[in-house]
Amino acid sequence: MVGLLKYGKGESSMFSNFLRILFGLLFVLGANSSAFAQDASMSIDKGDTAWILISTALVMLMTPGLAFFYGGMVRKKNILGTMLQSFSALGVVTIVWVLWGYSLAFGPDFRGLGLIGNLDWLGLKGVGLEPVAYASTIPHQAFMIFQMMFAIITPALISGAFAERFKFKSYLIFLVMWLTIVYAPLAHWVWGGGWIGAKLGALDFAGGLVVHISSGVAALAAAIVIGKRKGFGSIPMPPHNLVFTLVGVALLWFGWFGFNAGSALTAGSLAVSAFVVTHIATAAAALSWMFVEYFQRGKFTVLGIASGAVAGLVAITPAAGFVEPLPAMIIGIVSGIVCYYFVDIVKPKLGYDDSLDAFGIHGIGGIWGAIATGLFATTIVNPAAKNGLFYGNPELLVAQLISIVAAVGYSFIITFIILKLLDVT
Repeated sequence: MVGLLKYGKGESSMFSNFLRILFGLLFVLGANSSAFAQDASMSIDKGDTAWILISTALVMLMTPGLAFFYGGMVRKKNILGTMLQSFSALGVVTIVWVLWGYSLAFGPDFRGLGLIGNLDWLGLKGVGLEPVAYASTIPHQAFMIFQMMFAIITPALISGAFAERFKFKSYLIFLVMWLTIVYAPLAHWVWGGGWIGAKLGALDFAGGLVVHISSGVAALAAAIVIGKRKGFGSIPMPPHNLVFTLVGVALLWFGWFGFNAGSALTAGSLAVSAFVVTHIATAAAALSWMFVEYFQRGKFTVLGIASGAVAGLVAITPAAGFVEPLPAMIIGIVSGIVCYYFVDIVKPKLGYDDSLDAFGIHGIGGIWGAIATGLFATTIVNPAAKNGLFYGNPELLVAQLISIVAAVGYSFIITFIILKLLDVT
């Protein structure tokens, strides 16, 4: 892909035009904004606030963990560039989130359409230390920065699909565009009062749709648009340092407790349940992948158990606040098997070069997790949620399937367009 691999004067011109269009759109949204009322009955809980701050730090650690995970799987010559893609997201996404991303994702709904937030909170205006309806027992800024960490790691996950063949300057522009046009609307649809969460009634506890399906499907689009690495399929491209990869998985597993249990937004029993099922599903997936690989290849591998663990973490994410321990184990076992199948069997047959299996693990694992939520969710765990199919409510499974189709279609199409624009320019 010539436009993605070579840099010329056209790229800076394209970036300037992009900024003009972007800020024009922000102006229009801001001009039509309305105030977001605060409930006077809401009050700060110190325990909940402490837990969210700890969870925020845990989720932040996941992005450096991802850098080690991805960095160990590429060839030695590409390790620094691959790790830089993850670390740079910490800086770029933070600034975008503060200036406009958070307002687009969680700001008051623009004209009641359920599609995107307006710009009442542009530059964090009005985002102070008082509670907010999304999180009534913690300061608004605590909720904002907790969600920021989700926004940071999501586009970084996509980089696994185009590792070793994407120019860094193009990647920086991609980060800004993808977060603004793909992530922020999806977050609003699901968590910000948009049509998927508030109207359709689909469930996504900690990011199956918003984080994993969106990034995994975007990764598939990137692999298709950018094409294969030179020598792919004809020369060996083994991971150069699986110790780095295992350290990365350990950091991801550790941080994921904040990712999932923190999404309860309280330090109570729901956080405990999410914490417990996260660990169970991850352990089950790590073992199922490891044994399936053994039966297929006749040996156990470090990369296999590491990949299985990530698949389990991904699959339990949308269901973490809605399922009991034994269903969580089933979710983990199935995710290890299904993701292994896509990575080791489907990908070679189709021939696309998803370098580090971002689609096979995050996309497929996220889709299975969202479906499993529609099967196993129960009000026994979370009275504020809904029962799934196996608890007598098939309507939730239907809502989950609709939400999956919407997230897959939107992320793939918009990501494809963004990458084509970058290539053309």
